[in-house]
Amino acid sequence: MALVDRRGIVAGWSRAAGELVGRAADEVLGRSVLRLLAEEHRARLPERGEADLRCGGAGSVRVRYWAEELRGSPFSLVMAVGADRAAGAEDAEAVFRALLSQDRLGFLLRDADLAVLRTNVLPGEFGGPPQPVGSVLSDVMEGKDAEETERTLREVLETGRPLAAQEQHVRSTRPPYQEWSLSYSTIRTEDAAGRPTGVAIFLTDATEHWRAGQRAELRHRASARVGNSLDIERTAQEIADTLVPDFADIAWVDLAHAVLTGEEPPKSVGGGDLLLRRVAVRSADGPWPEHLLQVGASVPPFPDRPMVREIQEGRTIRMDRGAVEEILGNPARIRLAAPDGGHSLVIAPLFARALLLGTVGVWRAERPDPFDEEDAELLTEIAAQAALSVDNARRYTREHRAVDSLQRRLLPQASTSTRVMETTGSYVPAEAGAEIGGDWFDAIALPSLRTALVVGDVFGSGLHATATMGRLRTAVQTLADLELDPDEVLTQLDTLVARLAAEAEPGHRDTVGATCLVALHDPVTRRCVMASAGHPPPILALPDGPAEPVDLQPGPPLGVGGLPFETATVDTPPGSVLCLYTDGLLRRYGPDLDTATLDLADRLARLQRSEERLPSLSKGLMTGGDGTPFLDDAALLLARPSALDPGSVASWEFPAEPDAVGAARNAATEKLTEWGLEGNTFVTELIVSELVTNAVRHAGGPIGLRLIRGELLYCEVTDPSNTQPRLRRARTTDEGGRGLFLVAQLSRRWGSRYGQSGKTIWAEQELVEEFPE
Repeated sequence: MALVDRRGIVAGWSRAAGELVGRAADEVLGRSVLRLLAEEHRARLPERGEADLRCGGAGSVRVRYWAEELRGSPFSLVMAVGADRAAGAEDAEAVFRALLSQDRLGFLLRDADLAVLRTNVLPGEFGGPPQPVGSVLSDVMEGKDAEETERTLREVLETGRPLAAQEQHVRSTRPPYQEWSLSYSTIRTEDAAGRPTGVAIFLTDATEHWRAGQRAELRHRASARVGNSLDIERTAQEIADTLVPDFADIAWVDLAHAVLTGEEPPKSVGGGDLLLRRVAVRSADGPWPEHLLQVGASVPPFPDRPMVREIQEGRTIRMDRGAVEEILGNPARIRLAAPDGGHSLVIAPLFARALLLGTVGVWRAERPDPFDEEDAELLTEIAAQAALSVDNARRYTREHRAVDSLQRRLLPQASTSTRVMETTGSYVPAEAGAEIGGDWFDAIALPSLRTALVVGDVFGSGLHATATMGRLRTAVQTLADLELDPDEVLTQLDTLVARLAAEAEPGHRDTVGATCLVALHDPVTRRCVMASAGHPPPILALPDGPAEPVDLQPGPPLGVGGLPFETATVDTPPGSVLCLYTDGLLRRYGPDLDTATLDLADRLARLQRSEERLPSLSKGLMTGGDGTPFLDDAALLLARPSALDPGSVASWEFPAEPDAVGAARNAATEKLTEWGLEGNTFVTELIVSELVTNAVRHAGGPIGLRLIRGELLYCEVTDPSNTQPRLRRARTTDEGGRGLFLVAQLSRRWGSRYGQSGKTIWAEQELVEEFPE
């Protein structure tokens, strides 16, 4: 800077001027300023422009200058700067003006304390959060976002290493409360000495791109996560879990009561009881707020408002809290429906095949930005896709329940109890997502206090397996009534299954088959005879002893044919437990069936020592194992024999002579008198007389007679003949043929069975412990 009077004489000279021109003050003061100019500029000096000044030594320096008259003074102030520096300053100013005028590129110049010096990120000037001059990060951003950004900027300030294309999620603390995604680059600014003075930051608003990516990710996640299960409630929970926390702070799913049972919901229009139940919830803060409608509760009736009808017609609604409060009116209902701080709500219908299956509702409470129209469209799209999954789960539930109901109706009562045998059966269907199979169990009471125990597993699953199971169970009961041995029962069943396979369609013949185990318990001998058709061996747990699988050689599965079935006989002392099961239970104990069988036996032994009731034992076995889900249905039958008093059985053997009839009648009469069953004497004498007489006439000897006292009185006559007795109606002139007719009329029921040699004809009577009046 220099002071020049009106004549052009230099009156003042600054130190910086001396440094620029290379002349001390005493060299220029009192002399004309024109003497400083190069020769070509001596004639004229404009008020501003550029000029070449002669330096104190050789050469010159080009400067940019301007002159200003000082008011009230005869002097003018001349200011000059090197032309190269002036050009850089002008370029920098031009850059600043260009940056500050941008509405798509944000620019911030922050000082060493990260306070804003210059910026274009002002309200209405840029898409991101406004950052006025003088503000620091914590003034305009949430604490967590501010801390993360400040740490990054201070690292640039300290190291000088620039950052490029960094992404930052920002939530503002000032109106308008929004969320942004910013992409920024930053460099350090320095003074002439190279000391850090701050940072320069360049921003671009990537919010729309970020939101589009979020929506695409949410669509993908909903497609991948929702509908993986055919369980209705699990599908509803998958919907809520998908929406929180990335899309909403609170989400709930309400479904129609009918949907939960597999039925179609009724079509309704208008307000009132919408017959909805809350099935799934999710909160970003953790536990579901206690004041909101809880899972399992029915949705209260709604007033007849347009928003209700819109949902029933399959349209999504979007409201703020004020609209919700206006519709509900009652403060108690508002508190039940709206979370604390909730300011924006969207409800989308689960609409499929013109049926309202339920609704999906989302609230924003912690997130400041309200739902917009694009958010509502996104939820509509997710709900439409989820509705198909819910409807598929509903259809599966209906079919699953129908087959499960049919399966259970085809099974016998769970528990039976007689004087000599207590049984408990359990059936567990495969868990949701798997079809019902054809597992079954049966405990069949036979004459003479014997019991047939049966467990089977039909190949395949679904309705055809259940139907096959019903046919096989009916066949087993019929064959049991014939009192065939277990191996013979399986032989007959094998023939039946082969016939069923032949009747099936060609493509399904290989899938028709079953495994089966039949055991026959005799309380008199205290033994159990059993045979297996490809079925796992039963487990016998002795009283106060170990539990071990029975050494039983299984035959081929039913339907294979051509191979015999072998039997095994085991002693079953009173108090022991015989465990029959299907492989579905074993798979819960582990993939290796041999190891799983031993684990099941070990658990049975431990449970038996602490638990006497069979239902509790059954429950303990069903819930044991490693917790593996029931991917196949499972059946379990537990049987505990009781002691039959030896004094309740009496047996005799007679030769095939006419005198045997009277001897047998007298022996039976004496035993009934001893038992106090004089009321049964008359009928028993007639039955014994007729059966022994037939044996003497037609079968030969020896002839066996046995009386068994249980809940009923059993009379058995055994002979060596294999001829089947036949009931017929005798004509008036016939001298015989009325014996079995009398037996049938006098007894509760009668029948015959074959042994290793010969046959046994039996008859049952109700106990009459006193003489009839």
